[in-house]
Amino acid sequence: MGSLDGIITGFQTAFSLEAILFVILGVFVGTIIGMLPGLGPISAIAVMIPMTFGMEPATALIMMAGVYYGAIFGGSTSSILLNAPGVSGAVATSFDGYPMAQQGKAGKALAIAAIASFTGGTVSVVLLMLLAPALSSVAVSFGPAAYFALMLLGLTAIASLSEGSTIKALISAVAGFMVVTIGIDAQTGTQRYTFGNMNLLEGLDFLVIALGLFAIAEVCSLVLSRKDKSIGDTHNIGSLKLDKKDLKDMSGPMTRHSFLGFILGVLPGAGATIASFISYIFEKRLSKNPEEFGKGSVKGLAAPETANNAATSGAFVPLLSLGIPGSGTTAVMLGAFLVLGVQPGPMLMTDRPEIFWGVIASMYIGNIFLLIINLPLIPYFAKILKIPRPLLISLVIVFSMIGVYAISFNTFDLYMLLLFGVIGFLMRLFSFPAPPFILAFILGGMLEQSLRQALTISNGSLSIFLDDKIALSLLFLALLSFVFPLVKQLRKNKDKATEA
Repeated sequence: MGSLDGIITGFQTAFSLEAILFVILGVFVGTIIGMLPGLGPISAIAVMIPMTFGMEPATALIMMAGVYYGAIFGGSTSSILLNAPGVSGAVATSFDGYPMAQQGKAGKALAIAAIASFTGGTVSVVLLMLLAPALSSVAVSFGPAAYFALMLLGLTAIASLSEGSTIKALISAVAGFMVVTIGIDAQTGTQRYTFGNMNLLEGLDFLVIALGLFAIAEVCSLVLSRKDKSIGDTHNIGSLKLDKKDLKDMSGPMTRHSFLGFILGVLPGAGATIASFISYIFEKRLSKNPEEFGKGSVKGLAAPETANNAATSGAFVPLLSLGIPGSGTTAVMLGAFLVLGVQPGPMLMTDRPEIFWGVIASMYIGNIFLLIINLPLIPYFAKILKIPRPLLISLVIVFSMIGVYAISFNTFDLYMLLLFGVIGFLMRLFSFPAPPFILAFILGGMLEQSLRQALTISNGSLSIFLDDKIALSLLFLALLSFVFPLVKQLRKNKDKATEA
């Protein structure tokens, strides 16, 4: 069966009444779960696997795919309103989304996030349909050396996440590297920084740290700060309408990061979280006014929201074409495929086109319904800010603790949540930025693993990074990314000296 026949079969499957109903169910459940801090699509899909017994495989997988991209879509709500990321892919959304809510523009921020998410999701589905077979070979060509270079490229942007002092940003990043090494070394089995505590053998979960540094730190800041701070302007939610300037500011990031997010999603191991961070950093580097980022920038909100939704579609390329999960969520999805008696891989496109193309075609419908569901509900979501501050603080704490406990059902993680909440508050107090810490934690583990794998393959020779053309290209880009801001800063200093 050719690709065109497969696409027609896929749309026939996706537009059946049963498939449409389950798409709506999947995206609605995903949206709700995405709003709740800590739960995320992995938990939802794992819980739904037993519920799919007896269902048609195509319909069941369409529903679970809807939960996945629906959760990423909905994760922005709690990030924007409460500074409590619902899913890890929405952490970068809080950098500018939450400041907008504090300025009384919660309605506008949610509208920007919804439109950017829809654009990223829809464009990436088109790319998925056109390029899935060809891109599968690209995903395979990324070896350990190329992954190391990609992670290094991401880390060169730490200076862009600094909020004033680059030295403090680097110190924050080093702390992130130290925390990610906690646990058992996967290669040697050696315990690192566990201090004899059995609860630290598996390391610390990302959401424990993210919710601690952002949500609990914000609560500590509100409770302990002497200043009369508030969670947003509780009397002015703001209009949902976007003016011409907003649409103009959004158009560039949405176009760029629909493609960038999709490409990063295709790479196994990258996923929505890394895509959102890299897109945010990339957009800040391109901006003529980078100082606006972190203070309620429309571009700073649109870029990560477009990228994280585009990356979710990209993650289906290695899953469907090669049977390789590109993230934790797609690993659970792979389990769902196998439970339903479907073997994803090169033969899926020809043997089961109704599944391969049906899942892809259903994403068109899912993204449309996500926009229909979310836009009318924005005024109701934004009313969260009108909840009295003491009650809202309590709800943030409760939801954060429930989300963290649901990950491992271990009370030790709750202590870690509170610990990182205090650390996050102290970082704010002494002006140490949290984003470099988070970025280093995300990339550090993969950076170390890729480096060790590459050196093992080459018997310790660094020539592997020069022989691999992809790795060499990425290392060159990393060097430019590192040098360019330094040159830019030197020119500024020179101009100031000349003016003086």
